[in-house]
Amino acid sequence: MPASVPDDDTGDSALALGAAAGTGEHRPWGSFVVLDDGPLGKVKRITVEPGQRLSYQRHHRRAEHWFVVAGTAVVTLDGVDREVGVGQAIDIPLGAAHRVRNPGDELLVFVEVQQGDYFGEDDIVRLDDDYGRAD
Repeated sequence: MPASVPDDDTGDSALALGAAAGTGEHRPWGSFVVLDDGPLGKVKRITVEPGQRLSYQRHHRRAEHWFVVAGTAVVTLDGVDREVGVGQAIDIPLGAAHRVRNPGDELLVFVEVQQGDYFGEDDIVRLDDDYGRAD
């Protein structure tokens, strides 16, 4: 196991990697990989293809923190667009309507840290979606 990943020698289950760590999915807008999934939170690396955007959505059981590592994001948060560049971050409060768009010609990559009491993909209420998945 890499030195940067804590093992569970302490018996602290909060430090253990969840079973979903290392898994991912392709979506119409790009892809994501789960970096960690434990009882305290979930961490994903999200890649958005040029010109694509995620659904406009909200979550009832989690807040999110996004940190941009490549490209430029246009984040819509409760109807207001904000540009977020490399090395910058934005917080998505619990219940806030949000989406991210890649306006550039290169990949947008950001790290998403989720905090709450549930991190399942079924805690997504889609308000608008370019791919016909809105609720």
